[in-house]
Amino acid sequence: MARSTEAAEATPLDEGTQLAYERTILAHERTLMAWLRTAVSLITFGFTIYKFFALELSGKGQPPVHQVIGPRSFALIMIAVGLFALLAATLENVRYRERLRKSPVKGGYSLSALVTAMITALGLLALASVIFRW
Repeated sequence: MARSTEAAEATPLDEGTQLAYERTILAHERTLMAWLRTAVSLITFGFTIYKFFALELSGKGQPPVHQVIGPRSFALIMIAVGLFALLAATLENVRYRERLRKSPVKGGYSLSALVTAMITALGLLALASVIFRW
């Protein structure tokens, strides 16, 4: 039984099958990048709302109006949702890549995962900025 498994692994794949695996890997990369774009939009929109209203309210010198969800709370929610989207997309991408590692075609390193990690760091900085009012 072990010999048939070894023989199957040693048999090279035809070009069509190999290209199908590569298309699958690229599809997962595109999906991660789509999630990344969505998360970046949420994070930047939340941070922009926070900064806009912080500057707007500080220029008038009026006490802040108490609302159920103010600009700061809304910004925190937007940034947190963006970071959650990044986390969920990264975990999903890692799970798919683990399944693909068992395939005969080996994909390279994920450049989109590196970009996602950098955007996550920037999102965490934005979140800390809103929380600590920097």
